Order: sequence, then C-alpha cells, then structure tokens
Amino acid sequence: MKKMKKIIGFLALLFVIEFFAVLTLTTCSDPVGFPAGFRTYYNDGYSELLNDSIYSQAVSVMGIQAIKQEITCGYAVIEMLAKWIGKPITEKSLSSQNNGEISTSTGSGFLKEMNRQFPEWETVRYVNITNMELLKNIHASLKNGFPVPIEFAAKNTSSEWTLHFAIVSSMDLGNNKIVVQNPYGYEETYTVDNFIRATRYECYENMEWYFEFGFNMGLFHKNTIYIISNK
Repeated sequence: MKKMKKIIGFLALLFVIEFFAVLTLTTCSDPVGFPAGFRTYYNDGYSELLNDSIYSQAVSVMGIQAIKQEITCGYAVIEMLAKWIGKPITEKSLSSQNNGEISTSTGSGFLKEMNRQFPEWETVRYVNITNMELLKNIHASLKNGFPVPIEFAAKNTSSEWTLHFAIVSSMDLGNNKIVVQNPYGYEETYTVDNFIRATRYECYENMEWYFEFGFNMGLFHKNTIYIISNK
C-alpha cells in the first residue's frame, strides 16, 4: 500500500477543496467518512442467514494455507491460490513480472493480476455490496469449491491497522465462524459480526487521513470480495 499512499496524497492536494465542500453538505460519522445515507445500506441485517436451512450449513475449501507475505499481501494471496492449484507463481515472480512495482496496490490492480495469472478462471470483483450479499456470495463460492479473496481491515505483525488482502476458506454461519487465511502468516477465525466489522473497516482504529480520503474519493471500498469460477 506504500505506492497508494503517494497517489492518495497527490489526489488529496487536487481535491481538498471539493472534499471539504462535500463535508459541509453531509454528516459523516462513519469510521471511514461515508455519508449518513450510506450506513443503512451497509448495516443491513443478516441474522436470518444464521438459521437459514441453506446458508447455515458449513462450507469450506480444503488445501489452501496461509503464507507469510514477503513483498505485499496482494501478491501473497495470489501465491496462496497458485499453490492451492499447483501453479509455480510466487511473490518474487510477480514482482519480477511487474519490474519491481506492486501491481496489486488497488483492488482494480489485484483483479487485473488475478485474471492475468489465472486465465483459466473468471474472477469477478464485487464492491460496496450489502452484508447479506457479501455472506451469500462467499457461501456460494465456497460451496462451489472456490476460496474467496477479500479486502478488509487487519493488524500487521506490529499490531498496526492496515488495508489488507486475505482469503476466506471456510464459513459456518450456524456456529458463528468464518475462517480467514491471512498472509501475515496465520489462519484466524472470526465471528460473523467481527468479520463484517473488518470488511466494512469499522474495526480500523484511528484511520489515517489519506485512507479516509481514499474511501471518500472511491479509491477504496467496503464489503469487497473476489468471486472465482471456472471459464
């Protein structure tokens, strides 16, 4: 995300007047600055799924394991997926292909890299979807045999909050569990509520101004997932 910080800083200088003009017209109490009208959309209920005869069934994809990222989380997620299907793609090979640049600094860049590295798959990016849609799409993908890359808030090894890529490998809504393979080097289990808080960045404490600005300018999005299927 270092490259994105520079980009966002530059955009901040260009759009600061417009940004403050928007703030004067809307009430922004959301953790990442979304107008009040957006909160109903993102805070839709999902409790009915927990007892639904279909979605309460546990689903998982076996064989995908967390690695500890060496370059960046986006590359690490792609390496994790590659290992899962036996392709010789690594963070280092991705960096080399991109001349040392980070092609996955943004969601659109990650999507482009996914489609380039896995031409046998179709990867579709969903952004700003409702909580219900998020959970339903993840459940359906896992049931179909595909793990789900996500964007969410996570603490790094220095306990600092970050915008992060990871992979959902298991979901058991009936028992309130979602398992994430985190490229900080470990597997972690979330409750459904805590998972939603992470994908909506509500758990990100004291978010830096440049990330807040990025969300307000549409460079970053809440509830973002990548659904994979065979072509």
